[in-house]
Amino acid sequence: MNVLVIGSGGREHALVKILNRSRHTENLYAVPGNSSMTKYAEVYGDMKETDTEGIVRLAQEKNITWAVIGPEAPLNNGLADSLEDAGVKVFGPRKLEAQLESSKAFAKKIMIKYGIPTAAYQSFTNLADAAAYIKQQGAPIVIKKDGLAAGKGVAVAMTEHEALEAVKEMLAEGENHPVVIEEFLEGEEFSLMVLVNGNYILPFDIVAQDHKRAYDGDTGPNTGGMGAYAPVTHIGQAVIDEAVHQIVKPMAEAMTKEGLDYFGVMYLGAIITEDGVKVIEFNARFGDPEAQVLLSLLDSDFIDVLEAVKNKEPFDLQFSSDSMLGVILASKGYPKEYKKGEKVSIPAELEDIVFNSGLKYLEDGNYETSGGRVLLVTGRGKSLDEAKTEAYNNTAQIKFDNEALFYRNDIGERGV
Repeated sequence: MNVLVIGSGGREHALVKILNRSRHTENLYAVPGNSSMTKYAEVYGDMKETDTEGIVRLAQEKNITWAVIGPEAPLNNGLADSLEDAGVKVFGPRKLEAQLESSKAFAKKIMIKYGIPTAAYQSFTNLADAAAYIKQQGAPIVIKKDGLAAGKGVAVAMTEHEALEAVKEMLAEGENHPVVIEEFLEGEEFSLMVLVNGNYILPFDIVAQDHKRAYDGDTGPNTGGMGAYAPVTHIGQAVIDEAVHQIVKPMAEAMTKEGLDYFGVMYLGAIITEDGVKVIEFNARFGDPEAQVLLSLLDSDFIDVLEAVKNKEPFDLQFSSDSMLGVILASKGYPKEYKKGEKVSIPAELEDIVFNSGLKYLEDGNYETSGGRVLLVTGRGKSLDEAKTEAYNNTAQIKFDNEALFYRNDIGERGV
């Protein structure tokens, strides 16, 4: 069968690699893709992921059976709806269901209505009201932009001043979305990916742990993710079961009761609190960089997985017993302003274990940066310690100007 992947980052690079491994895949295409995907797929780099009409036309021309949508923007634009209308099987929720991620207020309302454990919150469009609420609640407190922000629209404010500054920035002139202000939850976080079709769910057997803050020791601003590892062996099966049965399954059922028909990944960002597992956020697509790690460990044929979920059939997901860890190299200044066009060199022997998030290929293993998060360098081993050592040894071999990129040195520290 012919398969199409939508997106251009490291997550989509991982999707292309695992779909290329499927015995069912005859021809593989990527829009817009990136230069690292050309080894596996025909890449349409001049087409935008938001060009719904162009993508539908391409899908029809190439007789696409399955389209897998990686990023949140085309989901929010209704690409899944249009592809489905054209007779393509799509892995990724339709526009209405994608509100689970695109509107934090929408997700919160459902969680509160159906008693799904999450932080207390209020939603505001008025700065004076938001400021009054912050002063009433005190800090620490969490401020979230209600809309797509590529994982960066969250401020964990440790002081009232930080909270007020975050609210001012998110409610700046021209913004049309409210701001959600949440209770600060304390505990250990983890990421659980669950494949959902209506009230049918197929949870991943292992969880990953992401590192959202920019700098070592979980300091600095929130980012789209600075590294991840899996499995998280110190988080036991009982916690995963609680997350599935108390949160994900009720959310899938709640969406159905609301007249919605969710089909795709339901990504749960969860936290283990004194009162049990609670929701930090839901996303409507695979996490990045968690996807690169988790999909690399998935031994099952991914097309078989998609078909089972589409048909609501039982399926036994098979994962490697290995551990895997990935380190993000990001442009200096990320997640704020940063320069593009910085030169990066990747040794040929590392190209298969590096995931391209924001690199443009030049020649002979040389690239230039084209984004904030540039690449994920991975390591794999029988233990997390082995995987971490290999990942950082590999990271040390990536050549760039001293000031061009930065990375955290403590990815996986909690799990080792």
